[in-house]
Amino acid sequence: MRVVIAEDNVLLSAGLELLLGTRGIEVAAVVTDGPGLVEAVDRDRPDLVIADVRLPPSFRDEGVRAALEVRRKHRGLPVLVLSQYVEKVYARELIADGLGGVGYLLKDRVGRVAQFVDDLRRVADGGTVMDPEVVAQLMASRTGNALDRLTNREREVLSLMARGLSNAEIGEHLTVTDNGVHKHIGNIFAKLGLPPSDGGHRRVLAVLTFLDHQPPP
Repeated sequence: MRVVIAEDNVLLSAGLELLLGTRGIEVAAVVTDGPGLVEAVDRDRPDLVIADVRLPPSFRDEGVRAALEVRRKHRGLPVLVLSQYVEKVYARELIADGLGGVGYLLKDRVGRVAQFVDDLRRVADGGTVMDPEVVAQLMASRTGNALDRLTNREREVLSLMARGLSNAEIGEHLTVTDNGVHKHIGNIFAKLGLPPSDGGHRRVLAVLTFLDHQPPP
């Protein structure tokens, strides 16, 4: 796998490059701003992009804007965005095209090396990975609606679905049988009024879109 990193923090970018190199992942380029990211992707055609949400010169949303641009130019290019804080609007924009191959993680997740590399490969394979804290805040903001109909176990399953876990991984995480996971997911879709889907990133998109957009009754 070849990646391009867009990160202005030299220590973090160097750490990422070293970390990925030890896992057999080639870093094709390291850039520090949005235009540099677009140019590097056009030139090097990586398998995945890792980008900080905030890049020079204004340190607002240049990184995520550049990531969205390269996904438009190179349709479906997997992108993993890193952020210092939970910024839900960016999480929503990333998944809006429904193509999968997107991730939104807080920077402190990088220190959990095995999980970070697993998340990176999941995104590269077309999956969707959302930081657990983003999922928690989205769920907490949707009080007084259909989400309240879910049992505690169904909320746990929904949270793991939104993090990109497969049915088998959810079952292993919660010590639940495959049939049990399937039943919980069916109940979740039914209670949220969403059609069931076997597509991993599609079901994440549907769930997160519901949580972020469904108005209270």
